[in-house]
Amino acid sequence: MSPLVSFALILLQFGNTVARITQRGIAELIDRHRGEDGVRMAVADSAQQTVPDVASMPARRLGLLGFGLVILSVASAIGTFFVLVDVEPVSLLLKSTVSHLRFYLGIDAAVQAPNTDIAYSNAIDALFIVNASFIVALLVLLAVEAGNLIVARRRGQAGAALHMRVIGLFSVVSAVPVLLLATVAIISLDRGLDNLFSTRVSNIVNTSVAVANSYQDEQAQQLRFAGLSMAADLNKYSPLYSADRSQFQRLFDMLAVNYGLSSAMILTRDGQVTDQSYVPGSLPFFLPAKLFPALAAADQQPAVRIDPGTQNVTGQIIKLAAYTDRYLFIVRPFDPKIAEYIRQTGEDSARFENLKASRFPTQVNFALLYAIIALNMLLAAIWIGLSFANRLVEPIRRLISAADQVGSGNLNVHVPVERRSGDLGKLGDTFNNMTDTLRTQRNDLLGANDLLDSRRRFIEAVLSGVSTGVIGIDDEGKITVVNPLASTWIKSRQSPVGRPLAELMPELSTYLADALGTRSRLVQGQITINRDGRERNLTVRVTSEQSTMREHGYVVTLDDITELVVAQRSSAWADVARRIAHEIKNPLTPIQLSAERIRRKYGKVIVEDREVFDQCTDTIVRQVDDIKRMVDEFSSFARMPKPSIESEDFGEMVKQVVFMMRIGYPDISFNYQPPPEPIIARFDRRLLSQAVTNIVKNATEAIAGRPDDRKGPGTVDVRVVRRGADIAVEVIDNGIGLPKENRQKLLEPYVTTREKGTGLGLAIVGKIMEEHGGGIELLDAPAVAEGGHGAMMRLWFPAEATAKPDAAKPGTAKNEAAQ
Repeated sequence: MSPLVSFALILLQFGNTVARITQRGIAELIDRHRGEDGVRMAVADSAQQTVPDVASMPARRLGLLGFGLVILSVASAIGTFFVLVDVEPVSLLLKSTVSHLRFYLGIDAAVQAPNTDIAYSNAIDALFIVNASFIVALLVLLAVEAGNLIVARRRGQAGAALHMRVIGLFSVVSAVPVLLLATVAIISLDRGLDNLFSTRVSNIVNTSVAVANSYQDEQAQQLRFAGLSMAADLNKYSPLYSADRSQFQRLFDMLAVNYGLSSAMILTRDGQVTDQSYVPGSLPFFLPAKLFPALAAADQQPAVRIDPGTQNVTGQIIKLAAYTDRYLFIVRPFDPKIAEYIRQTGEDSARFENLKASRFPTQVNFALLYAIIALNMLLAAIWIGLSFANRLVEPIRRLISAADQVGSGNLNVHVPVERRSGDLGKLGDTFNNMTDTLRTQRNDLLGANDLLDSRRRFIEAVLSGVSTGVIGIDDEGKITVVNPLASTWIKSRQSPVGRPLAELMPELSTYLADALGTRSRLVQGQITINRDGRERNLTVRVTSEQSTMREHGYVVTLDDITELVVAQRSSAWADVARRIAHEIKNPLTPIQLSAERIRRKYGKVIVEDREVFDQCTDTIVRQVDDIKRMVDEFSSFARMPKPSIESEDFGEMVKQVVFMMRIGYPDISFNYQPPPEPIIARFDRRLLSQAVTNIVKNATEAIAGRPDDRKGPGTVDVRVVRRGADIAVEVIDNGIGLPKENRQKLLEPYVTTREKGTGLGLAIVGKIMEEHGGGIELLDAPAVAEGGHGAMMRLWFPAEATAKPDAAKPGTAKNEAAQ
């Protein structure tokens, strides 16, 4: 177990100990605190609550115990330091003591020697646990005092802040020099380790290892050369191996002596010795443990090296190519002293590298030691600071507690004043007067706030139900309040509150500038807005609030007068149409009859300029017919019949209109998309058929009016759709399209974009749809968004009175298209 893990376990145990010590007292205080809250909730506003007297801190003066713990903790830290720096005999004594304790406790199976690394690590772990135990003991004592402080705060008697300041002062005074000393010690340790593991020392160690390895490599290379030579000789005399084994043995012994070997063997692949040389004076030799891996490697290499082991010999294994499953194993004695030097050099190098690798843990251990010493000093300072703070903050604790309750909203608190408190008593009287004044003012404010809240709810209810858009703005033109109707006219997907009204409705910028710039009490006018493809006529009134303040708000009201304007224009044009029809239609018939009579009577008499004569009479008759047609349209617009509502299949009616237009305009492709199921609705079939025919006819005229560079196949798409509670027919063409500005004026009488148009077609269509409770929308074709051309006109009327689907007339729901 590492020191850090041990320290963490000790801290965890300390947390559990503190929890057990303070649990009962804190629980009791919580119950009391809840009881006080219940009493406060039941007391009327006029009642005063007196802050209970604060009991003095328990007179537990554990100075001697705390001082003793600090001394023992410091002594333990010093002992840990002796072990870390390996100061004998203290270090050996402590390590031996820890080893015996671990053995008696059954942690270790045997007593570790004091001079081993295991004993060192065990001693460090044990000392860290002892240090942590002393620290925990001090923390428990401090926890008792802290528990008393927590109990006081739970009772509403705050004063811990001043306690913490005093404690912090003592902690800083003690911690700063300790930290400085710890920093110097850590830096000194780091510099010492830098010198120990410097490049010069590392080079010396590496050079020693390199020299030892070089000597060993040289001996191995000489033995390798001898082994390869001997193997070549044996391969040359391989026939003798099977022909005369005794003669081969004498040859084998002679070669071993000549090459200066202490022993030579012939082995099989499984390590069996088939032949062994006899060398006078050689010591007994046992096969090494690395034999079998070396035999396997000999199949791939000319010679395999075996370094000196416990027998102080070096060896080589060579495969005998002229023999079946035979390997030559030769050994030569290695100087025991040199072998010992080589092993010692390797061990020293490994120990040096281990020390170098454990540099950081060593630094951590020393840093943890200094942290323990610093913590001891800090805890001692905190202990003294607690005792001093208990006597210092007691007189003002009640006042702090009362101030905390006032800050949380309890203005019924009353501080008991002791006259012997002097200036603090006077401060208590002032505090009580302040709470009385605040309580009275709060009650007045709550009453006024309730009145304002009821008025606000009433105003919001009124604004939600009015048919006028209402927007409130501040002195900078930013929206403060807006009712639902006005929200539908504001271009904002997010809440408009807090944003400039001039940005969301640019149409109002002129009136807002006049109102904000001139400070006029009332600015009014009319604007036209376009929302969702529909133009709306709104009356605008900007009224300033009646306030004596320099900065005040404004109220903007918006009334939708679109239908009123349309009705007024339609009524005026209907009256004009009646008068024009009456005044013009009467003389048209005599003019036409006179022109025809002149042509019949004098057509045969006139010889000269006969062609001019016929052309003039034809022009008179044709123009009179045009004027009659125009007068008939005037009459139709002026005397629009009341619709005769019946239950009809709207899709079938549109289908018949498209069929007639296909016959009349064979050069144009008509695509009809019927609804998925029959739509039975109550409408005037003749009037709606007239309206749809007029719209489709306008589409054909728009296609015919295209410029030469855009000539191509004309297409008119007609589809019947449902849009929520409405039924609509959409007519889409690829003609010249509609103007971008003042598009809605095309619905007014005598407004047209064609040379021979009367401007009554769309006006009549609009009036028909108005009679059905619907309307007409002038939109761009979907192809316009992709760079194309064309227009889309949508006729719609409510579908509340639609019949059930099973009452539908027979029909088809398949898509039809003109080929």
